Amino acid sequence: MAISMDDVKKLREMTGAGVLDCKNALQEAEGDFEKAIEILRKKGAATAVKKAAREIKEGVIFSYVHFTGQIGVLLELGCETDFVARTDEFKELGNTLAMQVAAMAPRYVSIEDVPEEVIEKEKEIYREQLKDSGKPENVIEKIVEGKLQKFFEENCLMEQNYILDDSKKVKDILTEAIAKIGENIKVSRFVRMKVGEE
Repeated sequence: MAISMDDVKKLREMTGAGVLDCKNALQEAEGDFEKAIEILRKKGAATAVKKAAREIKEGVIFSYVHFTGQIGVLLELGCETDFVARTDEFKELGNTLAMQVAAMAPRYVSIEDVPEEVIEKEKEIYREQLKDSGKPENVIEKIVEGKLQKFFEENCLMEQNYILDDSKKVKDILTEAIAKIGENIKVSRFVRMKVGEE
């Protein structure tokens, strides 16, 4: 099937993917834009996984202060080159993630950052809540795992629903950015302050 340059251009504007990738995706999808976008997303996610192992040497510290002046955030977003660190896309991502931290108050960047003793303490609390429920041990363990997953979704930035599109998690937004920008990008750390809070 012949793919017109206009279609390639249109898909490129929609996805930010390269010309050749857009052309190949449209050919594979036989001109269907929705399918082509899906193909590019899958390819992008696979590429992002490969890039995630690459070393991060550059980045920017982003700040966000809520208009009330009561909440402030500093967030370090890392990337591989200073060229990417200066792009509008990277800056926009960093600013939005700082706003996410201000709004959603995560305590950790990712599940891997949650100390083992915190996880064990949470499990202990959940088991204690369920001990008089009369449920079998295996059912209690499943409930505990479900509650722990909920804890991660509330307290780990990467597991939270993205404030600008709650059909996606923050980690999905980061994966999409890695695929689009073509470099490894990572939230290295953040600090959130609220007036009156320790």
